Amino acid sequence: QVQLVESGGRLVQTGGSLRLSCLASGLAFSRYTMGWFRQAPGKGREFVGGNSGSGSTTYYADSVKGRFTISRDNAKNTVYLQMSSLKPEDTAVYYCAADFAPLRATMTSPREYNYWGQGTQVTVSS
Repeated sequence: QVQLVESGGRLVQTGGSLRLSCLASGLAFSRYTMGWFRQAPGKGREFVGGNSGSGSTTYYADSVKGRFTISRDNAKNTVYLQMSSLKPEDTAVYYCAADFAPLRATMTSPREYNYWGQGTQVTVSS
C-alpha cells in the first residue's frame, strides 16, 4: 500500500530555515504529482505547493512564493520542502500528498490528492 512519511518538523525561530522530507513507498514515485499542504489550528488544510513527477514543474501558493522551494529525488522516492524566512504564521502541521494525475496549476485542493502522510509539526516562534 502507499505510504507517505513526513519528517523534519520542529520548533524554529522567526527568520529561520527548515527542510521537511516526505518518503514515499508503494507507488511508482516518479509518475506521481506530489503536493505539500499545511493546517494551522482551527483552520482548513491549505495548499503550499505541488511538484510534477519529473520535478520539472512546481507551483506555489502566493503566501510562500519566494520563501519555500519544493524539490524531489526520484531515486530516493523523496520530496522535500525547503522553507526559509519563516514567519509565525507558517506554524502548522505540514502534510505531503500524492496523486497519479499530472500536475496542473489548479491542483490546489486537498480533494485532488489521493494519498496523504500523517503530518509533521512546524512551529515558528516570534
